[in-house]
Amino acid sequence: MKITPITPTIGAEITGIDLEQPLSDHSWQAIARAFADHHVLVFRDQVLSRESHKAFARRFGEIHIHPSKKHAKTTQDPEFFLIDIKPDDKGSNGEVWHADITCEQQPPYASLLYITEVPKNGGGDTLFANMHDAFDELSPSMQAYLGGQQAFHDGEQDLRRYGIRLKPGQYYPAHAHPVVVVHPFTGRPVLYVNEAFTSHLLEMPLFESNLILNGLYDRIRSNPRLHCRVQWTPNMLTLWDNYSVQHQAVFDYQGYRRYGERITVSSPATPKAYSAAS
Repeated sequence: MKITPITPTIGAEITGIDLEQPLSDHSWQAIARAFADHHVLVFRDQVLSRESHKAFARRFGEIHIHPSKKHAKTTQDPEFFLIDIKPDDKGSNGEVWHADITCEQQPPYASLLYITEVPKNGGGDTLFANMHDAFDELSPSMQAYLGGQQAFHDGEQDLRRYGIRLKPGQYYPAHAHPVVVVHPFTGRPVLYVNEAFTSHLLEMPLFESNLILNGLYDRIRSNPRLHCRVQWTPNMLTLWDNYSVQHQAVFDYQGYRRYGERITVSSPATPKAYSAAS
């Protein structure tokens, strides 16, 4: 097994391993270390069954069920979230920078997307941004200020981007989380606001909240030092840490199909505020 960094601070490709086969303890420990170090791991040329996809996901924790699947009457497996973009679609999932489902009280810890069909025009890359570094580059005074703030994450805000409006009696998660959280496994601070789900900061006028959040979002979008760009190939699995990174799906392939299946892994607890003293 070989681990090749994509950039110095985020992303790595792992070759020489077949995820359809059970992992040895040595291989699993190497992958776990690489995940903590690089936050995004790419595994190309993997022919995975759904059960093998699930088995690999369960090495990181219990499988999380997307809120849209929890009460839906469907024959589809609720442990999979399908990324099925058809040639006549006008947009795709995740075009806005985000972390997955942060509107839940206990958002997922990790995501594993297995793409089997890529657009024939070569499009459909995914950008990832390192939220440890996004926090670390802030001034000490701004770090301290944001460390005392809470933000509201609203699932309906994200739904509205896709033209979805809830009907009377329907519910979609919404919760407040600290703006700076501690990573549940590494203990590092994470900037935990994102453009898709975070609607406002609590206990301040909306115009002040917008000034702060829009400034942070602009920095996340525009600072290439935070980023890596992953180009998908058929039968490729990408694993990312839903605490330490945000991502954006690039929709530059209208007229072409893209298909994949995503599993998310539950977090061990609700997001906790980071304390420098800890």
